[in-house]
Amino acid sequence: MDDDRIVALYWSRSEAAITETAAKYGSYLRSISFSILGSREDAQECVNDTYHDAWNTMPPHRPSVLSAFLGKITRRISIDRWRKRNAEKRGGDELPLVLEELEECVSGSGGVEDEVQRKELEQLLDRFLDALPVTERRVFLRRYWYLDSVQSIARQFGFSRSKTASMLHRTRAKLRTLLEKEGY
Repeated sequence: MDDDRIVALYWSRSEAAITETAAKYGSYLRSISFSILGSREDAQECVNDTYHDAWNTMPPHRPSVLSAFLGKITRRISIDRWRKRNAEKRGGDELPLVLEELEECVSGSGGVEDEVQRKELEQLLDRFLDALPVTERRVFLRRYWYLDSVQSIARQFGFSRSKTASMLHRTRAKLRTLLEKEGY
């Protein structure tokens, strides 16, 4: 089923939206979550949470690219779970919960200037990624968006580990130079 029809199912509050989403994007979302968490069970729970979050978000939001929308939700949920799991290993879960609650209060206090600067930075990063050669962009995104290991990326692209690490290093250097040039 195409994405527009799946989104329409969410908007019409049809439970078939979840079934169709799982059929089309389930393995994609599990791979995102698994690369962050390293646990199939946790990854599946995060994917289920993604479906729930998508259900609660549509309507009113109508995503233009469903795969990116779902991937972003899965990534956020998985990172949150990873942080909570690792915080608990350090001896308790109260501090991270308190900080998370405070983050909601503090994050919106930056004002219009911070929001404008954030949007400008987003546009700058988009232009940076668009200007990269396709392979370099894909390697960069696999590492810094999907959080794949260097070894995993090397296998995916048929590169040596050192070539992959060097490519990532050079790309980060280009980004650093651009950010400094633009005053970030």
